Amino acid sequence: MLLVNKAYKFRIYPDSNQALLIVKTIGCSRFVFNHFLAERSILYESEKKTLSYNDCSAMLTQLKKELTWLKEVDSTALQSSLRFLDDSFKRFFSRQNDYPRFKSRKNPVQSYTSKFTNNNIAVLEKAVKLPKLGKVRAKISRPVEGRIISATVSCTKSGRYFVSVCCTDVEIAKLEPTFREVGIDLGITYFAITSDGDKKANPKYLKKSLKRLKLLQKRLSRKQKGSHNRDKARVRLAKLHEYISNQRENFLQQYTTWLVRNYDLLCIEDLNVKGMMANHCLAQAVGDVGMGKFGIMLDYKAKWYGKVVQQIGRFYPSSQTC
Repeated sequence: MLLVNKAYKFRIYPDSNQALLIVKTIGCSRFVFNHFLAERSILYESEKKTLSYNDCSAMLTQLKKELTWLKEVDSTALQSSLRFLDDSFKRFFSRQNDYPRFKSRKNPVQSYTSKFTNNNIAVLEKAVKLPKLGKVRAKISRPVEGRIISATVSCTKSGRYFVSVCCTDVEIAKLEPTFREVGIDLGITYFAITSDGDKKANPKYLKKSLKRLKLLQKRLSRKQKGSHNRDKARVRLAKLHEYISNQRENFLQQYTTWLVRNYDLLCIEDLNVKGMMANHCLAQAVGDVGMGKFGIMLDYKAKWYGKVVQQIGRFYPSSQTC
């Protein structure tokens, strides 16, 4: 038995007051992130010093006294913004990421994260209890296991709301060994070809959906900016983007689960997905099928269920072997 962290995502249906408070919380969280990013950047440029999380937290307390509207939203969401900012700087200084960037209200998905304290987050039969929002009607598709540590509320461009409940100490039972191994070659014509000779075709939804996507993009470009018709066209396009994303997610989830259930050792090529995306001839094909996400899913599911994923160098056999 393995204890892991796991997130459960549900769609929520807030009423008008709850939706307004969600928007306010997202805006306040973005403001806090951008404000302290600017403060830390200015201090570093002028004195070559930086602010710690505790320094920013103390400054946030004073900032709430000056800007009273920050008190209207969940305080743990604002603290989470400071945590995310501090983590971004740590990753930057360890050369894992680029320098933190300011958050924009134009991002496709807007979100905030609330921390679990004093049972302020709970998943009920047909609702989710969230800080400041209370009980929000939700579609609970599966039982939540483990201990809740946080909840992330997000809003998409199509106007849909979701909550992702992060839990820890979730028990995962290891799968029975199959004593089988396989090599997986990802491609463009077929999504994957295994060493057993199985060919996994690309999802059928892609061709029709991508044609529809180009049509809606063309229609949106012809609408007058600021008009009601342009807004309706934008929502239609956003819904189609979400549909494609959900279909891709479902395809990858099913295929990766099937692989770890049927094989103990999975050998996969160490693809340079970032480099392939830079090639305009390959970028669309690689992005459509989600090659990068496939490797991430396969890796964490193998760890969950006691299987092994072996990365094979792109210049095999000169680099490494399986």
